[in-house]
Amino acid sequence: MRPRSLNLRAMLSLALFLASPFVFAKGYPDKPIRLIVPYAAGGSTDQLARIIQKPMSEYLGQPVVVENKPGAGGAIGTDVVAKSAPDGYTLVFGNTGPNAVIQLLRKVPYDTLRDLRPISTVAIAPMILAVPADSPAKSMKEFLAYARKQGTAMNIGSVGNGSLSHLTSEYFNEMAGLKMEHIPYTGGAPLMTAFLNGQVQAAFVTGLDGAVMVGSGKVRYLAVASPGRTEVVPGLPTMAEDVPGFKSQAWFGVLAPKGIPPEVEKKLRDAITKAVAQPEVRKIFIDRKVEPRSGSAEDLEKLIRDEIGQWNPVITKFNIRL
Repeated sequence: MRPRSLNLRAMLSLALFLASPFVFAKGYPDKPIRLIVPYAAGGSTDQLARIIQKPMSEYLGQPVVVENKPGAGGAIGTDVVAKSAPDGYTLVFGNTGPNAVIQLLRKVPYDTLRDLRPISTVAIAPMILAVPADSPAKSMKEFLAYARKQGTAMNIGSVGNGSLSHLTSEYFNEMAGLKMEHIPYTGGAPLMTAFLNGQVQAAFVTGLDGAVMVGSGKVRYLAVASPGRTEVVPGLPTMAEDVPGFKSQAWFGVLAPKGIPPEVEKKLRDAITKAVAQPEVRKIFIDRKVEPRSGSAEDLEKLIRDEIGQWNPVITKFNIRL
């Protein structure tokens, strides 16, 4: 009977060992990984996800499949991942909107910091103040003087109510003592069209949204809202040089369901780091005016917490709701 008892004990130990996340991680991944983009195909978030898709697949040895699940400002796709098994096979390519801002604007069925585990940033996109090419303002100082003179007669556009470009516009009005009228559109393309039609005299955009128009010479950038000058928009001054303390930038990154095994998390972060470091990936990102930047889970979590702290007072003061 004693040998049988030992065998039973050994079997139980083996079962516990095999169930350990560390053993599971050694064979990870052994099937394709879903990378959920919570927006429609072709948008800025989708573009960046597809740029790192191939190098991540090569590093991991399994296909990383981009899957678009748009709706509710990114909340639908994000919620799918928040409710998925924490096994590393379902991830979300997220950004500022559904992971920091939208939860301040309305009730959503998940909490990013409670239900998701940040894996790594992928890119940072500073907000850029854009004006039509024929604007009389050729610098930030000229723009501020012109906007103060125009008051509410001057329109500032955004890609939609509750978007980062909207929040940045209200924040800018407050910080700079302006009264520009906010005009929401339904995305980057309609906003850029509004420039051509003379409907708006300014807007905060990412380089991803403004690249085509700037390249055509129909839109001009005045300043970048990053904390310091950046290589992605060389030669452009920061807004903080004329409006002290002003900053606004979007992040793009990968998150997983809370509870993902540490070794799986590390393997995914390594794959993202390798992908973002590839020269061809960096060039594509910089050409699109976004800064390639991988980092730790703690780095991304801090970005999310900082954004909640920055935008919550703006949303409350201006009573912004979706």
